[in-house]
Amino acid sequence: SCILTGRNHHSNGVAAVMETATGFPGYNGRMPFENGMLSEMLLEQGYNTFAIGKWHLSPAEESTPAGPYTRWPLGRGFERYYGFLGGETNQWYPDLVYDNHSVPQPKSVEEGYHLDEDLVDHAIQFILDAHVNAPDKPFFLYHAPGCAHAPHQVGKDWIEKYKGKFDMGWDDYREIVFARQKELGIFPPDAELSARDPDVPEWSTLTDQQKALYARFMEVFAGYLEHCDHQFGRLLEALQAIGELDNTLILVIPDNGASSEGGVNGAFNEMSSFNYYWETMEDILPKMDQLG
Repeated sequence: SCILTGRNHHSNGVAAVMETATGFPGYNGRMPFENGMLSEMLLEQGYNTFAIGKWHLSPAEESTPAGPYTRWPLGRGFERYYGFLGGETNQWYPDLVYDNHSVPQPKSVEEGYHLDEDLVDHAIQFILDAHVNAPDKPFFLYHAPGCAHAPHQVGKDWIEKYKGKFDMGWDDYREIVFARQKELGIFPPDAELSARDPDVPEWSTLTDQQKALYARFMEVFAGYLEHCDHQFGRLLEALQAIGELDNTLILVIPDNGASSEGGVNGAFNEMSSFNYYWETMEDILPKMDQLG
């Protein structure tokens, strides 16, 4: 809500996520219509406006086929929408909405379906539909992929590329990443590595089973993230193909860091945390090969 309105999340009524709205001021889960969205402003200025992927800005009770649709993307200045209205969805079997109606996924998992690929397919199609008919008309695309939010699901070929890449553990890996960021000029030469999180155990204190599991979690996440990055590359290639890449302002905004749903051990199924059950190592280890 802050990105699309430029306002504080309390001002938008979403100081807490929609599912935990309390009804109190600033926490009611209903964004005031007078808090104009960028999509509404640009639409008035002659832009095409497209939203792709995660929405999570309409109350749960208003996110059904019964409506009202006023807080759905098409009610807030977007001309076209394809994605999921909630905060997350299954990458293989998503709950999809096209404009103002639910739709089935276009092909099965057996036929090669993955949500982030599907989202980029539609983002490209929306842009091409407009460009073919009005090549000089500007557009605004708000693209919020399923990645890297849970569930972390991607094909095994993407995951296996990272087999063994994190066996050194998170303590050594954070130093490797920090040094690389300095080499790339992202961090200044005099930057200092931040202190370790005291709630995260030192890698050297873990058992062999814990190390194997946590390394696998990192392999899955890395494969999942690279797959998403590849889809973003497809979108840039499409812009380049129609001669609009150098004429497009691209802003990449990350999420707010690590998720707490997995608890200390991580989770095979994050729904367990929503039911106040924190999975143990004994719960997860037998399912390690099913991760992803």
